[in-house]
Amino acid sequence: MSAKPDARRRLPLARTPAGELDLLALVVIWGVNFTVVKVALREIEPMAFNALRFPLAALAVWIVLRAQGRRLLPRGGDWTRVAWLSVMGHVAYQVFFITGLSITLAGNASLMLATVPMWIAILSPALGHERFSWIVLGGVSITMAGLTLVIIGGSSGMTLGGETLRGDLFMLAAAVVWALYTVLGRRLVRRNGALEVTAWTLWVGTVALVLMGLPDLLGTDFTGISAGAWLGTAYAGVLAIGLAYFIWYRGVQRLGSSRTAVYSNLVPVAAILTAWIWIGETPHALQVLGAGVILAGIAVVRLAPPARAGDRARRRAARERRRAEKAARSRRRPS
Repeated sequence: MSAKPDARRRLPLARTPAGELDLLALVVIWGVNFTVVKVALREIEPMAFNALRFPLAALAVWIVLRAQGRRLLPRGGDWTRVAWLSVMGHVAYQVFFITGLSITLAGNASLMLATVPMWIAILSPALGHERFSWIVLGGVSITMAGLTLVIIGGSSGMTLGGETLRGDLFMLAAAVVWALYTVLGRRLVRRNGALEVTAWTLWVGTVALVLMGLPDLLGTDFTGISAGAWLGTAYAGVLAIGLAYFIWYRGVQRLGSSRTAVYSNLVPVAAILTAWIWIGETPHALQVLGAGVILAGIAVVRLAPPARAGDRARRRAARERRRAEKAARSRRRPS
């Protein structure tokens, strides 16, 4: 009896602006992170950078979990799912991302990652996590069109194919992996909480990433790293991974995968504004137009009716229950 009122109370929260302020904070954190990482990587190798920032993120979420008295380890039956999510959302994603970014243009990389909402809009209904919605898919398409304007309007532009093809494919693989991490982690988040799942997957992923970055880490001259690069590493670890991943999964828990994902297309807009303020890169008119189109797409998605997450098993059980009730009523009727 108590489960239904709780579900009804959660829906209004998901549709209020207050429930989305943390996602807007996420957009700012990830938007600023592009410039922060770009500056830090002038002094630190990419894999060594990951090996430094991931332990900081893991430590940050551990401190928060301990302070709030939450569960520090998953239940026995959840370890397999935690391990798979760690491989997808941390190890595979970081490998694809860093490799792809190193051999393609920044504009191409942004466009490939912009397909994340599209993959989530397809995968989430296909896996029974959300009901398919043409309105949501249309809103996602609008945000992608806006992002394309933002990228094309940039000074570096974009060039698909040719010598950038391998890098583009790596970035596309990163987008698919992140979409799977988001969709497949939703049930675990609903059972345990966004902070707990963020921490558990991050801890397992950190071990693998530190081992992968160990050769570069051992060859790093730490005395030559400036205070600014250390601050950038801390920002990229504590905020852009630890806090940001938690906000992302809490958004998935509140709004659903598809609605949360469209906010990621605002990240390049935040990145452009940061570069404008920080290093004087002035945005072009086409990029401003693209930002407006992205906002319009997000508005379309948010105005769509709630896609009440109900997995296939639950819907199948409801259908079986209705059939059983109908059969019972027919047996009770006098012949």
